[in-house]
Amino acid sequence: MSLKVLSKKEKERVIRRLLIQVPPGEFSNAFDDLCLLVRDEKLMNHQGECAGHRHCQKYSVPLFIDGNPVLLSHHNVVGDYRFFDHQSKLSFRFNLLQNQLKDIQSHGIIRNEAEYLRTVVLCALKVYVNDHYPKGNCNVMRKTIKNKEFLIACIESHNYDTDCWNGLWQSKWIFQVHPFLTQVTGRIFVQAHFFECVNFHVVISKDLKESLEIVNQAQLALSFSRLVEEQENKFQAAVFEELQELSNDVLRKIIRRDLPVTRTLIDWQRILSDLSLVMYPELGYVIYSKSVLCNCII
Repeated sequence: MSLKVLSKKEKERVIRRLLIQVPPGEFSNAFDDLCLLVRDEKLMNHQGECAGHRHCQKYSVPLFIDGNPVLLSHHNVVGDYRFFDHQSKLSFRFNLLQNQLKDIQSHGIIRNEAEYLRTVVLCALKVYVNDHYPKGNCNVMRKTIKNKEFLIACIESHNYDTDCWNGLWQSKWIFQVHPFLTQVTGRIFVQAHFFECVNFHVVISKDLKESLEIVNQAQLALSFSRLVEEQENKFQAAVFEELQELSNDVLRKIIRRDLPVTRTLIDWQRILSDLSLVMYPELGYVIYSKSVLCNCII
């Protein structure tokens, strides 16, 4: 159905749904394509801002303030399409289509024990991310829920500027600032989109719960970073194993008959050295194999 025959509300609903389900890293491309179909600049800009705000929260879109990474999520939303950054103590609006910060305002925060712990955890997490991610970013936020202090740690690494695929690795971890024992709840999420010759989406996620003992702030930060490292390594190994099984299964289905798979490289130099080329006027060129009793006329 053409978008021209839809009512305004129906158009808004369709546009919003299409933009929200856009894979990470492809929001601007999808928006430009929809603009060609809708041909209503005012409507598209409004829906693009709304959907872009949700897209940023869903995929932890990174941006930088004073050289420090800020990962956008629903945990640092402060209302009216605004985000808050604990590191710079600024709130702002972010236009995903223009990749621009707007309406920046200064906000104060209470410097208490939870804020100091947030800083310590962030430092430990940065060490882990720098060691394991070539293009990774991380951020730690504070949130008060029913008079209880929580820390939310986010990690993001992506590869968007490729010719045939886009990929995102994302994890979020939350735990309460508790004096003796705390439970860490985590979620690791991977999404990849391949679009060379085929349109292939891979979405994998895992939820985790682990407990940590609290001796002091430095020990908690170190134990937390080790927990994240251990769980993400396990998840990565499991993903590789599953994708290998998937690729083997798909390969078997698309090939009409089973072929032997040796998983070894072909020694082309040995094969070429085993062949000799002889010219016969009446036959043309004949390839003789030194080890195989056959020949081929070319």
